[in-house]
Amino acid sequence: MLSELDNFYLNLEEPQKGCFLALRDFILTLSQDITPEWKYKLPFFYFKGKMFCYLWMDKKTKEPYIGIAKANLLNFLYLEQGDRKRMKILRIPPNQDLPVREIKECLTEAMKFY
Repeated sequence: MLSELDNFYLNLEEPQKGCFLALRDFILTLSQDITPEWKYKLPFFYFKGKMFCYLWMDKKTKEPYIGIAKANLLNFLYLEQGDRKRMKILRIPPNQDLPVREIKECLTEAMKFY
């Protein structure tokens, strides 16, 4: 039987499905200390046992994004704070190549706060 986390990915439609799976795989390669979790009905990633980031999509545009905990401490122009207090998001266009440099840059920097 598949977990809720596995079902989340499998039940998505393209292009979000491929985008989310690529994001998951890429995030997990950044450190052996990153683990996938199912939290608040979202795919979360923990770093050294603490909430690190999550994947979700904009309700209106269906555009995927990475929500990054402690990103309020980061100053990258491509991160959006919006109404969030501790989190910022990095939008990911689902029909384009992943912005690997930006993802790696901000997540690697965020790991320094743990």
